[in-house]
Formats: sequence, C-alpha cells, structure tokens
Amino acid sequence: MKPVFIIADNIVSPIALTANENFDLLKAGRSGIQLHHKAISPEPFYASLFNEDAGFKASIRNADVYTKFEQLLITSVQDALLHAPADCAGKRTVLIISSTKGNISLIEKGPLNAEVKRRIALHESARVVADYFHFTTHPVVVSHACISGLVALITGMRLLQSGRFDHAVVAGADIITQFVLSGFQSFHAISDAPCRPFDAKRNGITLGEAAATVVLSVEKPETKDCIWLSGGAVSNDANHISGPSRTGEELHYAIEAAVKEAGVDKSTIDFISAHGTATVYNDEMEAKAITLSGLQQVPVNSLKGYYGHTLGAAGLIETVASVHSLKANAILPTPGFEVSGTTQPVHINKVLQTGIYSTCLKTASGFGGCNAAIVLQKAV
Repeated sequence: MKPVFIIADNIVSPIALTANENFDLLKAGRSGIQLHHKAISPEPFYASLFNEDAGFKASIRNADVYTKFEQLLITSVQDALLHAPADCAGKRTVLIISSTKGNISLIEKGPLNAEVKRRIALHESARVVADYFHFTTHPVVVSHACISGLVALITGMRLLQSGRFDHAVVAGADIITQFVLSGFQSFHAISDAPCRPFDAKRNGITLGEAAATVVLSVEKPETKDCIWLSGGAVSNDANHISGPSRTGEELHYAIEAAVKEAGVDKSTIDFISAHGTATVYNDEMEAKAITLSGLQQVPVNSLKGYYGHTLGAAGLIETVASVHSLKANAILPTPGFEVSGTTQPVHINKVLQTGIYSTCLKTASGFGGCNAAIVLQKAV
C-alpha cells in the first residue's frame, strides 16, 4: 500500500483560528467552554461556541453569500491549503467533507421551501466549498454520526492508496443550533457543568462548534517531523440507535484492525486520543475496548474538555491535535478528569506530559453503534 502523509492541517475553533495557535493554547490549558444564555435554549447551558465577532470569515470573498457552516469550512480549508507544500489543484485532488448536521440551522430561520431544502443538503455544501476553491473533481461527503471525521480520513487514505488521487483535502465542521442542542437535551445527555471525560462524576456531554482540515498526500514532504496515516478501520456494535456496546468488543475490533494495517506493535503506541464524550456509557465502553486491546497502561486523553463535542468535526480536530502532539513530543491532559469512573481502569492523562513519542492511536464512536480507529506515526 502507498504511504499517505499529512502535509497540512488547520483548526478553526472558539479558542483560535489556526492549528498552531490552538495547540499552543491547549498546552496552556485554554478551554473554549463557557456558560451561555442564548435563545436556542430556555435554560443556560455550557458549550464551546463562537462569539459574534470571532473573525473566522474575514478572509472569505463575498462571505455573506455563505452560511456559517460553509464559512467555517472555507476558512479552515483556506488556511490548510496556504500551508500545504504540494500543489493541490487539478484532477488529482479530491475534496471530502465531513459533517453530521451541515446547514440544518436553515430550517430554524424560515419556511421549509425549495431553496432551503436545496441548501440543507450536504452535497450542496460540498459543491459550494469545491466551487470556492475551483476544485475540478466531484466532492465526497461523509456523514456517519460522530465518527464522520475519522471515516473521512480513512476514505481519503483509501482513495489515495487506490491510485485515483494524489491529494485529499479532508474538512469537517458542525455548528450548534436549537435543533442540535434540543436533540441532545431530549436524551438528557447534556452535562450541567463543563464535561468530565472518564471521571467518576461525569454526567454528560458539552457541545461545541468548530471546523478542521487535514490535507493528505502520497508525496512525502521534505520535513523532519512528517506524520503519516498508517492504518484505519471501522466497526459497528449493532447494539442500539443511541447506546454503545456493553462490552467494548466492537471498538476493540476496529483498534485491532487499524493497528494490524499500520504494522505496528501495540507496545510502541505512545498515547491514545479517545472519543471521551463524558457520558456514562461511552466512556465505560471505551475503557473496556482499550482494556480488551491490552492498552490499559497507555496514556489516554480526551479533548472534549477543551472543545466540547464538535460532532462531525471532532475526529478531525482531535487528529490534528494529535499530529501536533507527536511533532511537539507532548501529550495533552484531559480537562475535567480527576478520579477514574470506569470499571476498567485505564491510564487517563491528567497533566501535560513530555517525552519522545512516535505513534498515536485515535478512536471515535457514535450513534448507531459506529466505531472507528486510526494510527498516526512519525515518518522515518
């Protein structure tokens, strides 16, 4: 199989608008989560949301033509392409868009007419972004619950390995609207405080909005700290529409398959970037899966305490942060975690840790019982 390299990336979040700035502020302990009093909820709620003057659309041509969701995608892709060492134009580049809800906020702003129905279609948003950057190939959309970002990366990796493309621009975003928030509130899944992944007192998720982009290429960049995407796999619990596996076996299967494809010994995995939503059942399932994989001694972090759960962008954001962790030889802590609250004790990282690191396992899980795992490695 052809090796697939990560040649550029971006994060646009309420914390900062570039990947480097985001990572520096994560190391300093900055979180975007705040208490909000907004019309989308009758009660105050914690979330990581953009301020009205966030500035993420400042560099977009004719910005007001685009929705907030599209503005986030364009801003993120634009910054990533600016730093890509390869020419990503032309028919050898594919655009892949990852989202769970896209432009769903449009149904809250007026009648559900033909124009709104057209604009809320995810393939329409993908076309809009592709046209903005003059991409000539047909864009691909991945909407696979909360593993969308990782599935988009795996899809990009497979397309490059097949020889159909040389580059894949993988971008994901979601925004928090009344539709999204009320859905999670109906599940009683929203925490009444900033989320606490894997902690004994965790009681639900904190939502967030953001965008992220990863540019994949078969061309190895001429840098000493290059990272490659060496393996990936998906699985499904076939358990419940919203509840995860009771045993963690199915996420364990995805981990095993991703590690096998990457050709790494599990003893060389330096840290795990977990999904870590801070719901009782997700974190319990992940701890069981990590234990079944024999990785319970490997440092684990969840970044949901920084960004909240950013849905279709989460896998991409957390992958970008993990890429920068490998390059900086630093493992980020898990905000909100104090005392272990899972039946299978795993090594949750509580403080910024430094060392020499070369391999990261990234996992994700979502509604419908879906699971995904990828392996990131420093290229030699």
